[in-house]
Amino acid sequence: MQSVRIYEMPACKMVSSGIGMFGEENFNIFEKWLSSQKRSLFPKDFLYWAGEGFVWLYMYEDGLNVPKEFKITDFKGGLYAVATDIDQKTDKKLLNTEMDKFLSENGFEHDTSRTELGNIITSPLAKKIMGYEQMDYYLPIKAKKQK
Repeated sequence: MQSVRIYEMPACKMVSSGIGMFGEENFNIFEKWLSSQKRSLFPKDFLYWAGEGFVWLYMYEDGLNVPKEFKITDFKGGLYAVATDIDQKTDKKLLNTEMDKFLSENGFEHDTSRTELGNIITSPLAKKIMGYEQMDYYLPIKAKKQK
C-alpha cells in the first residue's frame, strides 16, 4: 500500500495572512475570518514556513469577502507529493525518507523552487473522537531530469 499520493494543485489566487506566528494579532484575525468560512469537503487553507514566521493561505473564490488586513496573491500551483501524519508529532526525517523513496521509484524529484505546504485535514468532530488532528504534508515535486 502506498502512503504517499500525488496531487496537482491548480494555479489560483490565495488570501494571505502575511508572515506571522500563532497568537499574534494578524494570525488571530486570520484564524477568526477563516473559521467563519463555510467548511467544504476538503480544507482550502494551507500553511508554510517563510523563514521568519508562518504564512497562512486560503484559496480565493470570486465574491469572497476578504478583510482589508490581507492581500490576495497569485499561487503558482503544480505537483505535490502528499503524506498524512499526526499534527506536531511527525518524524520529519522518517517522512522525508519515505517521500524520497517514493519519488525516486516513480520518476519524480523535489522541486526546490516552490515551498512545502501543510494543512490540517481533521474535522472538529473527528478531533474530538481521536483526541488529535491529522496533517497533510505537501512536498513540491517535478519530473525527474533524465541523465
